[in-house]
Amino acid sequence: MTATWLRWTPAVAVPAVIAAGVLAGSLPASARDPLPEKTPAQVLAMIGQHQAKSFSGTVEQSSELGLPDVPQVGPGSGAGTGSLAELLTGPHSARVYVDGPTKARIQVMDRMAERDAVRQGNELWLYNSKDNTATHVTLPAGATKESRSHDMPAGVATPEELAAKMLEKLDGTDVAVAEDTEVAGRAAYNLVLTPRSDVTLVGSVAVAVDGENGLPLSVEVRARGQQEPAFRTAFSSLTLGAPDAALFNFAPPPGASVKELAVPAKPSGTKGQADKNRAHKDLAGKDAADRSTDNKNLRGHAPTVTGSGWERIVGIPAPSASAPSQSRESGKQSADRLLNDPLLRQATVTVPGGRAISTSLVNVLLTDDGRTFVGSMPLERLQAAAAAR
Repeated sequence: MTATWLRWTPAVAVPAVIAAGVLAGSLPASARDPLPEKTPAQVLAMIGQHQAKSFSGTVEQSSELGLPDVPQVGPGSGAGTGSLAELLTGPHSARVYVDGPTKARIQVMDRMAERDAVRQGNELWLYNSKDNTATHVTLPAGATKESRSHDMPAGVATPEELAAKMLEKLDGTDVAVAEDTEVAGRAAYNLVLTPRSDVTLVGSVAVAVDGENGLPLSVEVRARGQQEPAFRTAFSSLTLGAPDAALFNFAPPPGASVKELAVPAKPSGTKGQADKNRAHKDLAGKDAADRSTDNKNLRGHAPTVTGSGWERIVGIPAPSASAPSQSRESGKQSADRLLNDPLLRQATVTVPGGRAISTSLVNVLLTDDGRTFVGSMPLERLQAAAAAR
């Protein structure tokens, strides 16, 4: 799998944008002997070829974006209130277990509940104890060849997942290696990424890279002009070696509501990315018939991207209607449900054309017609992107 598995639902597109920037030097310096000197290119190569294939640990995620602490509504909220606000607020903790390319488990501890994402081979289970619901996904055979812990759709971004997303922006980035640091008791290189863009809200990014095996151990994000990190995800503990094999066995508890999702195998002649894009649509709840319609009919249903790199804005369409004539009404009804939710209103402000969640690091625009635009860009840029569609 790739980092795109986290974008199975529109709400999960948000942390992909949040992961855009951090300040160097915000991690404590290590007292141990310094690591061998490496260039930025060498540290980047360590990340891409890291040797930590089996490990377990605890990941702590925190954000200081100036938003109220809004509780999670539940797994059914999808792109809506709770899951969207939760990704932007408050601390979160997760246990991560990985054993090779096709075994992974992430346990996210919510308030009074637990979420689990468990993969073994091409079988994936997603479970939420809050409402005792489970989703079983059968992945295509090709997906068993490449998998990492950051691919799991668990709702807490791991350092590896965020590092992978930042590497997509290197063309517009100055890269440096700062003073060595220490995370979870391990010596690490401090890789610093600074956007060249003068428009993005991102100031800089610091990635702590394990000096022995190349595994990203922490990511800290700093907004432009701020002294403290706005977003951080880091291992607080890490143990190398294979976890207990029983951790990757999962069966839904008695009485759980179970939903089955099948991801079709890629057709002959189609490369892996097309297959993954198809999987994302399935897991976001799109009907399989939508994929067989022509490009003209699909135009209004696929996510859109404006800009690139640090200036990227993702546009998420309103839920698709059963017929084109119903699209506008469907989007309006969806928008009304979202914008009338008291929890969402607590985190948003009214702006021309809808409501917005504005932070130092990321902006989210929820339009009156049910669309969502997300980016580490000024709000007026998101409004312009919405008006152009």
